[in-house]
Amino acid sequence: MRKKRILQDAFGLDHPVVEVLDFDETTVALSVAVRPMAKFANRCGRCQRHSPRCDHAERRRRWRALDLGTTKVFLEAPAPRVRCRNHGVTVAAVPWARHGAGHTCDFDDQAAWLAVHVSKSAVVQPLRVAWRTVGAIAERVSSDIDRRVDRLEGLTRIGVDEISYKRGHRYLTIVVDHDSGRLASPRRVATRRHSTGSSMIWESNGRLNSPKSPVIWLPGLPEEAQSTPRHALCRPFPHCCLGPRRPRRRAWNTAKGRTRADATRRRPAASTGDLRQLKLARRALCKNSEHLGERQRSHLAWIEASDPKLWRAYLLNEGLRVALSLSGGEGGLALDDWINWARRSRLSAFVTLQRKVVDHREAIEAAMDTGLSNALVESTNTKISLLTRIAYGFHGPEPFIALAKLSLGGHCPLLPGQK
Repeated sequence: MRKKRILQDAFGLDHPVVEVLDFDETTVALSVAVRPMAKFANRCGRCQRHSPRCDHAERRRRWRALDLGTTKVFLEAPAPRVRCRNHGVTVAAVPWARHGAGHTCDFDDQAAWLAVHVSKSAVVQPLRVAWRTVGAIAERVSSDIDRRVDRLEGLTRIGVDEISYKRGHRYLTIVVDHDSGRLASPRRVATRRHSTGSSMIWESNGRLNSPKSPVIWLPGLPEEAQSTPRHALCRPFPHCCLGPRRPRRRAWNTAKGRTRADATRRRPAASTGDLRQLKLARRALCKNSEHLGERQRSHLAWIEASDPKLWRAYLLNEGLRVALSLSGGEGGLALDDWINWARRSRLSAFVTLQRKVVDHREAIEAAMDTGLSNALVESTNTKISLLTRIAYGFHGPEPFIALAKLSLGGHCPLLPGQK
């Protein structure tokens, strides 16, 4: 019994009966003849249901197992077929490998874990497999996890976005859980942007479209915004990117002596104004008022005294930031005051901006109440962009999607021996 236990742990076997050990000196590989125990035999390879045997095992299957030191290990076992009630005639299941795989479960789990945590060369060289084989293993392990785990269960607040993963306008719809920070469902969409992203999300989990649907943030997807219930739509406004850029550019061109008529000149006209002060004040204009230092406050004081339009643009930007940081009725009143102020500002950039705020008023107020932002979704997009470089060489998006689920979905398999 002790010898059998040692062999099971050494070869990563699950409920086997070890029959023969054969070492091939030519290929430096160890072949282990095994068979499943009686209670695990004659099961369907797809649903694990006990089924009558269809034929006898005239041929044998072979699986790659974890290496024993520097020696490759292969498992050999009979491959009978069974007649399943649901899946028809199929190969019988074995407890140490997944259906249709050429590697054991421990080998698959180790390869998937390494693909998530280390580089490509650090995976293929120690395991002595091809990179396309690693992609097939990641896809197989991810599918096995999807059958056991419902990634869309218990979602209350999600963010949805699209990201390009390959040339030729090929996109993925990314669904992120704002509560756990995990990637819920990366799905492949058609070769055209905004094509079927929202419909695929609703079809994947019908309860999302129930009266108790979760709060959803959709950053600029027109079709999704039209097909999503309005009470579930949330759109954080990117106030951090709405600094007084155009007014500052106007002030810079004025100080530089540039006009539209000077666009054809090789040399601009003589400079007027204090360009150095305006250049030093650039960081102060884009920084929150509570984080300003003494020198930056002095730069803003110079702008207030020298350029009223630029100072008004800075105050409008800060007013919008403060209004969006509030919630409830207080935030709505502050947003109304800012809209009226922007309409009378006589600054074209902020007049256009207040029109956009009015158009998306309901979704912006939902974002103010829930506190959602685009930080989590953009962070996930950045990580997926890195995975596209790691997944270079996979022929198709399925292995790449599986790698994204394993890396960002929160259900990466453990290494053998740590389960």
